[in-house]
Amino acid sequence: MISTRAPLPEGLRTVDEALHRTRFRILPFLGPAFIACVAYIDPGNFATNVAGGSKFGYTLVWVIVAANLLAMLIQTLSAKLGIATGRNLAEVARERLPRRVTFGLWLQAEAIAMATDLAEFLGAAIGFQLLFGFGLFPSAVLTGVAAFLILGLQRYGFRPLEAVIAALVGVIGVCYVAELAFAHPDYGAVLHHAVVPQFGGEEGVLLAVGILGATVMPHVIYLHSALTQDRLVPETDEDAKTLLRYTRIDVMIAMTIAGLINVAMLVMAASTFFRSGRTDVDSLDGAHRTLEPILGGASSTLFALALLASGLSSSAVGTLSGQVVMQGFVRRRIPVAVRRLVTMLPAFAVIAVGIDPSRTLVISQVVLSFGIPFALIPLVIFTSRRDVMGALVNRRVTTVAASLIAAVIVSLNVFLLLQTAGLGV
Repeated sequence: MISTRAPLPEGLRTVDEALHRTRFRILPFLGPAFIACVAYIDPGNFATNVAGGSKFGYTLVWVIVAANLLAMLIQTLSAKLGIATGRNLAEVARERLPRRVTFGLWLQAEAIAMATDLAEFLGAAIGFQLLFGFGLFPSAVLTGVAAFLILGLQRYGFRPLEAVIAALVGVIGVCYVAELAFAHPDYGAVLHHAVVPQFGGEEGVLLAVGILGATVMPHVIYLHSALTQDRLVPETDEDAKTLLRYTRIDVMIAMTIAGLINVAMLVMAASTFFRSGRTDVDSLDGAHRTLEPILGGASSTLFALALLASGLSSSAVGTLSGQVVMQGFVRRRIPVAVRRLVTMLPAFAVIAVGIDPSRTLVISQVVLSFGIPFALIPLVIFTSRRDVMGALVNRRVTTVAASLIAAVIVSLNVFLLLQTAGLGV
């Protein structure tokens, strides 16, 4: 199956060439997961983690840990689909599913992409506002300009874009390492709550589902399969297995970094706000204002800088994901600049109407969690079929684990709906 692919496009390397190109064999395989991991540390994560940490202390740390472990498996499956088929998840769904089902999946994927873009764009705009003191509207304009500049790197190939995204992830990580140095968390309590599941009440369930939606991102499930499908092309089944092995390493490194940053976000909020009795800090600008008198001006600046880096990087990745969804499901492609321009409009509308942007971020993450099954269930089905995956078909234990993950996510969302409707027990 692998050997029936079309000839390699100009500029692409085979797996064998990549292995012998450098002394550090892993380097040519790193990159796709780092782009994907940006979606796991976007402004929605800031909003849900700050709200969760300030309201419930370290109680919800386990949600982040569990969600990150789920994300490692999900992103590996997504990457594996691209390696095995040479197609992304949306393309495989279009080829394998009934037309009406495909159309429905496309509509919900576009709705999820809109919620994603809204969160990421608003987050970057808030970052500019907090860092430089601009109004929210001028900050949104600056965000748009910066997003276009980052996306423009595509014309120079995938490596410059990957390098910029990795650098922005590094900025976020450094900022939060410094934040923790200011906050002095109780690491014993953090470790306890990392392994002991608790919710802390109905609001805790809402935030837990929001954290899940902010961590396991449906749009990046589509994107990761596209990032690996043509980057390094295996010519044999053995090449495919080698590529998958190194891809797993890429995923583990990138997702571990993203997971640690997420934990640091919640721990910082818990150590700073919850411990001082400020359980009402549920907005990004409130967190920024409160950090300065508690920890000093440097901490609030680091928070704003991390938020800005998160918003800019995830906004670019969200736009790329939208392209993958549209091209895969309906075979239509619009210029990236046009798509970026269109997806800015909801964020500008929120700003113009005066809706609380931080609350909008939290709600958008809950919306995202409802989109996870519609990407995850087809992914599990396709990767468990030998006629689709060939030599890279899932082992039975992998399929069972992924199926259980999908069932848990669906159950959490149903429970949240019942609670929201007042029908919960």
